Order: sequence, then C-alpha cells, then structure tokens
Amino acid sequence: MHPLTVVWSDELAAYDFGPHHPLAPVRVVLTIDLARSMGVLDAPNVTMTLPDPCDDSLLELVHTKEFLAAVKAEVGNPAFGLGTPDVPVFDGMHAASARVVGATLAATRAVYEGRAMHAVNVAGGLHHAMPAAASGFCVYNDPAVAIAWLLARGVQRVAYVDIDVHHGDGVQAAFYDDPRVLTISLHQSGRTLFPGTGFPDETGGPHARGYAVNVALPPGTNDAGWLRAFHAVSRHCCAASHPRFLSASTAATPTRLIHSRSLR
Repeated sequence: MHPLTVVWSDELAAYDFGPHHPLAPVRVVLTIDLARSMGVLDAPNVTMTLPDPCDDSLLELVHTKEFLAAVKAEVGNPAFGLGTPDVPVFDGMHAASARVVGATLAATRAVYEGRAMHAVNVAGGLHHAMPAAASGFCVYNDPAVAIAWLLARGVQRVAYVDIDVHHGDGVQAAFYDDPRVLTISLHQSGRTLFPGTGFPDETGGPHARGYAVNVALPPGTNDAGWLRAFHAVSRHCCAASHPRFLSASTAATPTRLIHSRSLR
C-alpha cells in the first residue's frame, strides 16, 4: 500500500458560516469520525498530521494584500465578496480560512518531500476564491496556494483535476496563462449552474493555450456518462502534460495531492 498522509485538526471545523449556511462544518467532522470508526485511519500506511501554519506570505502567493486586510477586518465588503449570502462574515474568519490553506499545504509538503504518495485534507477544496475576492463559500483558495507553493519550489508540471459539480473557476483563473499548470474541470454546464463559467472554449491564456480543459456536462448526467468523460479526458490530458504532481479537488469533498507516479 502506498503511504497516505491525512491532515486533520478539530480546529478545521472553525470554518463555519453559521447554522443556516449549506457549507456546514459537520460534514468534515463526520468524515473523520466515519474514517476512525471504520479503522481507516489506523491502517499501517496512514499517517495523521496537523495543519501547517499559514502566514500572509503564503496566502499572498495567490491573494492580494488588500483582500487579506478586508478578510481580517471581518466587515461586510461586497467589493471583496464578503458579507454576501454565499460568504457571510464570521468571527475568526481569517484564522479559520488560513488554517484550511495550511492543511492543504501540509498535504502538499508531505507529497513534495516524499513522505507520502497520497495526501488528503478533507476540509479543503475551496476552489472558487479569486485573488481579490471571496466567492461561492470560499474565502481563500487552498488548491491554488498549494500549486503556487509547488511552483515557487521549482516544480515545472502540475495537473489539477476538479471533479466538483461546479466549475473550478478560481484555480483556473489563477493559472490561466501559466503553461506549468494544467487545469481540468468536469462540472455541470455553467449555463445551468454557478459560477456560469467553464465552457469548452476556455482553453488557456495566450502563453498557455490548451492548458485549461473544461468538460461542461448537461444536468442529470448519470454515472456512466460522467465516468466516460472523466476517463476519456483527464487521464490522457494528464499523461500528455507529464505532471510531477496531480491535485484532485472538489468544493464539497477533500483536496488530495497525488504524486504523478500513481498515474502510471
């Protein structure tokens, strides 16, 4: 069995928009509780680790100083996407959001340093956040920060595969003109679902044509149709880009970092 790192702290449940918000932190608590009850976390190949600290310099790999200041102020500010029904302001918003990023960075570091073949942060996948705005339940974009962290260390090929029902717009936007990063998103068409993006003609900026891949599926796509799209697109695109790292993410389920050898 390949070594797996699971990043967890009860403090990750502090990313909480309130009792009536659909992104309830209980989902990640129950995920860990279920894994414990089934003995998954006791497997010999599994290592539990705590989130890494995440200071402003790491967040600024993707996000602007002005946006960080707005989040820290904990005041509704629509210009930065804060105080909306999707992203209501809550006490400790900056610390809780940065902790989620730190957890994904800890997973990334475990794979990068060769301590794990696979790593997971069940609280991660906040893929809608933009450099200067929160969006779609997402304050800071943990997958984008993790990818930027890898690039800063000289990694030249990263593949990001997003399988959430919504388009991974924030990660795509962060690397749209960067040929070192392949972004693939399989999602329900933006014609019928937030965020209204992710169409096939979104293929990358002038320096990265073909490095953004979007599979916009019709509502009601069944398992067979989804699997056909996934296997027909993601594996071949990843193999063609020769990534060192593969990051698979959704907004409702974990961020996972997988060394590319697992694709072979």
